[in-house]
Amino acid sequence: MASALNPPRAPKPKCALPSHYHESFLEKKGPRDRDYRKFWAGLRGLTVYFYNSNRDSQHVEKIDLGASVKVTDGPGVHFNLFVRDQEIKFKVESLESREMWKGFILTVVELRVPSNLTLLPGHLYMMAEALAKEEARRAQEMPSCFLKVSRLEAQLLLERYPECGNLLLRPCGDGADGVSVSTRQTLGGSPLVRHYKVKRDGPQYVIDVEEPVSCASLQAVVNYFVSQTKNALVPFLLDEDYEKVLGYVEADKENGESVWVAPSVPAVLCPGAASLAGGPKQLPPVPVIPAPRQHTLPPLLNPDEDYVIPIKDAPVTDYENKDVLSPGWPEVRKPKQCPPAPRVQAKPHTAPKPEPRGLPSGLVKKPAIGSAQGVSATTGLAKVTAELEEKLQRRRALEHSAEHSED
Repeated sequence: MASALNPPRAPKPKCALPSHYHESFLEKKGPRDRDYRKFWAGLRGLTVYFYNSNRDSQHVEKIDLGASVKVTDGPGVHFNLFVRDQEIKFKVESLESREMWKGFILTVVELRVPSNLTLLPGHLYMMAEALAKEEARRAQEMPSCFLKVSRLEAQLLLERYPECGNLLLRPCGDGADGVSVSTRQTLGGSPLVRHYKVKRDGPQYVIDVEEPVSCASLQAVVNYFVSQTKNALVPFLLDEDYEKVLGYVEADKENGESVWVAPSVPAVLCPGAASLAGGPKQLPPVPVIPAPRQHTLPPLLNPDEDYVIPIKDAPVTDYENKDVLSPGWPEVRKPKQCPPAPRVQAKPHTAPKPEPRGLPSGLVKKPAIGSAQGVSATTGLAKVTAELEEKLQRRRALEHSAEHSED
């Protein structure tokens, strides 16, 4: 009854182990490792995967071989792998295992079975099968240096990111079923950009040069350019693994735990930070200079006081505008608001009239004053001496006679 109430559960499906061209135990020592570490390794495509055991389906490390790889022998059962200027050392169980690993690595990288290794016919047959699988895989897979960009965009990418490579695949510009290869090198300090056309001929790709070259896949096209230029051309691989936000680790004062802090605005901006960020560079503030005033009136004096300051005689000055007072002449102000003098139209230039003799030059023409307002009636003129009052009366008489003569 217990079996009827609790039927047996179906076993959990096991994760399928990944398939590899070749796999075995080996020991690896990288540039930063102090000693060898043992892994279960498998080769699939252009990547060597490393597992903790042969029952694991998830790798813990991997090495991307790429198009430029060099394999050399080490002492005994050791061999060395050079990838992107890094040396990785391996230790296997036997000399036969060493030759097998070298053969499979060179087969997938060069797309041909090596003939200079000590291998048995069965080993060569296994490598030929791996070669067929790799060619079929690459025929359906685009190389990492293939980007859907135009001709101009390809040139800009190769120019701005020379550290990422100098060979790039892109769609053909005429819309045909093919691709184009763009390269950029430096010759005598000047950039040298070249574009090559690759046509599609059934399952093959034909490089359209003087002597056409047929390749089984686009990856084979890339490998051809790399090998024919003695590794001078490097496939373009744009690295997007860089962080875009500046952050730092800070210890929390309350609980002492470390937290990741990403400030929105940096405390110190580097010179040219606005241009790097793409924003407009702010201009320094322009000082505002007030426009010069054409007519600046002197400050008004106390309206309760009306006085004339006697000074010494000054040289006579002829002005076009008779309302403008000469500096140094005494000024008589009204006790209240002084209305602005009407503008007098300038008269044609005439020779200056001789000043009548006996005319005192130490006083200036006063603004017009009403007849009811006498000089003796003002408070300020009470202090003027009799001699000064006499001079004023003479000057007024002369001016009055001169105005009658003009009329």
